[in-house]
Amino acid sequence: MQFYLAALDDLVRRKDENPSIGIILCKEKKKTIVEYTLRDAKKPIGVAKYKVVKQIPKLLKGELPSPDQIKHLLGEV
Repeated sequence: MQFYLAALDDLVRRKDENPSIGIILCKEKKKTIVEYTLRDAKKPIGVAKYKVVKQIPKLLKGELPSPDQIKHLLGEV
C-alpha cells in the first residue's frame, strides 16, 4: 500500500490536492492481522469490512456516479 500511495502522490496528485490515503477492503476484519500489517505505515490507511450485494442500497443510489459519469471522469485523467 505504501508503494502505491507514494507513486500516486508523486505521479498523479496535483499540487493543490491533499496527500492520498489508502483504503484496504477486507472480507473479514481481523484486528491482529491489520495491526501487524499496518504497524509501520507512515500514511493514513483505512481498513473496512465489505459485503457484495446485487443492487445498490437505496440510501446510496443518488450518491454514486452512473457508469457513464465514471467513463467521462476517467476520460479526463
